[in-house]
Amino acid sequence: MCGRFVSTSSPSDIASLLRAVVWPSAETLLPSWNVAPTDPVAAVLERVDRETGELVRRVEALRWGLVPSWSKDPKAGARMINARVETAHEKPSFRKAFAARRCVVPGDGYYEWKPVGAAEGRKAFKQPYYLHRPDGAPLLMAGLYEYWRDRSVPEDEDPAAWLVTCTLLTTEAVDAAGRVHDRMPVTLHPDHLDAWLDPELSEVEEVRSLLTVPAAELAIRPVSTAVNSVRSDGAVLLTEVADPLAGITGGHFA
Repeated sequence: MCGRFVSTSSPSDIASLLRAVVWPSAETLLPSWNVAPTDPVAAVLERVDRETGELVRRVEALRWGLVPSWSKDPKAGARMINARVETAHEKPSFRKAFAARRCVVPGDGYYEWKPVGAAEGRKAFKQPYYLHRPDGAPLLMAGLYEYWRDRSVPEDEDPAAWLVTCTLLTTEAVDAAGRVHDRMPVTLHPDHLDAWLDPELSEVEEVRSLLTVPAAELAIRPVSTAVNSVRSDGAVLLTEVADPLAGITGGHFA
């Protein structure tokens, strides 16, 4: 998976869909048609409430790009927007989060790029494609989250001393999605949602069994290269354009 996706559902809509409550950090989140690394994203997770002692499913704003708790510099998170599902449970940067700090990042769809060769005076470039569910339902992308403490800020100045970040799990792409890119986000079946978010579930193989590739083929359409700029935003980015690559018609791979 490349580093952009679309997230236009409001925090309250996400909370309603996934039976969660909106946490203060998510209240000001705005829709985005071009979510980029280090942007705040709406994520659903379960944590014990400090005041009540009860486990609460909540919608929070997390920064996209996981910063391990032991990292000396939060800038490292910009390179950790994805974690491979095949190895996340054993990699030092992700294994603790895989065991106890899992989340769901709902998204409308995501972008991938495919190289287009130079032709008739046209320079080579990368054509972006938008991948999404044909029925318009959100992708429940499996993620991991982590807490990182800024040691330069006094601990009693919480939450200023803490940064909460996340990464999206990816797997080998299947069906038509594999013709655009060799990786795709791991999405959760609704029946697996409760177990995935349960912080008490830590047995690695049981957790891994919850991660499945979507049964339905994703719809794909070519979109404008305007999405290449992180400054571009708006629904216009999803407008279908002429596909410069042979063998792809009507927004779906032939």
